[in-house]
Amino acid sequence: MTERDLMGRDLTERGLRGRGSRRRYLLLGVLCAGVTAFVATVPFHRDWFDLWVYYDAVRHWTDSAGGLRGDGLYDYRVPGQVYGFTYPPFAALCVLPLSLFSWPVALTAGIAANLGALALILRRLAEPVIRRHGLDRLTSYVLLLCLLALLEPVYDSISFGQVNLLLLALVLTDARLLATGSRWAGIGIGLAAAVKLTPAIFIGYLVVTRRWRAAATAVAVAVGATLLAVGLAPGASYAYWTHALWDTSRIGDLSYVSNQSWQGVLARLSAPADPDRLWWACGVAVVVGLWAYRVDKARAVGDVRAGIALTGAAACLVSPVTWVHHLVWLLPALAILTDRALEPPRRGRRLIAAVGLYVMLCSYVVWLWRYDASGVGGFVGGNAFVWTALALLLALPVRPPHPAITAPSGGPARPAPERRGAAAATR
Repeated sequence: MTERDLMGRDLTERGLRGRGSRRRYLLLGVLCAGVTAFVATVPFHRDWFDLWVYYDAVRHWTDSAGGLRGDGLYDYRVPGQVYGFTYPPFAALCVLPLSLFSWPVALTAGIAANLGALALILRRLAEPVIRRHGLDRLTSYVLLLCLLALLEPVYDSISFGQVNLLLLALVLTDARLLATGSRWAGIGIGLAAAVKLTPAIFIGYLVVTRRWRAAATAVAVAVGATLLAVGLAPGASYAYWTHALWDTSRIGDLSYVSNQSWQGVLARLSAPADPDRLWWACGVAVVVGLWAYRVDKARAVGDVRAGIALTGAAACLVSPVTWVHHLVWLLPALAILTDRALEPPRRGRRLIAAVGLYVMLCSYVVWLWRYDASGVGGFVGGNAFVWTALALLLALPVRPPHPAITAPSGGPARPAPERRGAAAATR
């Protein structure tokens, strides 16, 4: 073959690659436009309800007698409804700067914060998988962002103006620090626990995995943030820890189908009566025991990702209230199942598990029993996310980390020294 023939062949191959790239980018653009149109028009938009509650409750608090040092924060109720501010006073202090601005400005800031948190979550969950399997970054990130936008918990968190994505981003940042042995690990979990009580289970994860330094850091940060709130807002702190924390009426109906926790199952079975506390405690004890056992298995092989994912599933089950938008805690498990599905040989059951979980989280299936969750159908379908979280807790794969996963984010994968993962797990 002559030099001219070689040059012609090279130009032809470049042209084919260029056309292939343009076609791929065109398809990605069409996908983004379709997803954007869907999320802008889907009838399940929540009208930023929760963000409005945070915003209005804090403004009511600052305008009430005593101001920040008074207890007006937990006196607030949405006009004509039972809902009020349900988080610790430290969370209200975090929202306080938004109350200084008009609602449109506060709304814009809330949306921007959630989108920023979603971008960080996407990077933390997807980057190790993309590096390990040698996937194209741009294509992968655009595709995954579109897929994430269709998940009901993600969509609901953003359209409610909720804090779940922000808390998950904090926990996943700590997971990254844990995997690299950073001495700063624990700060994100501590802040998340100070904002909302549910993420405190991740402090339990640090204890079970014998991450004593990180556990101490998380406890110190959580306690420090809570004491800061006591000092700045003594009235609200007293009201929360002595009364508002235990007042479930301000949260909503526990038997409502959106409550996809173990207590939600019991509440729907016993409605209109209150669920039996003994049955709830027994179920929580079983879940916590199973969670501790499986997390310890993950610790033994140095699998931080699985430990965090298992803890997220357990959090959804044991929390008294797990609204559907709280199920963003299942995203780490979805990332693990996707990673497994991409491994050669690509066994069918791995793909079925990953696709099944994704479809379930996109399905809005529990709303079919919104008005009547009685009978066998209601018990199975109306609690679909509870059974999903339980299945993940029981069967999520646990294994030693791949060298590419333990490499620093954005850097090249490095071979892991022998028993590196197990040694890191005992620090």
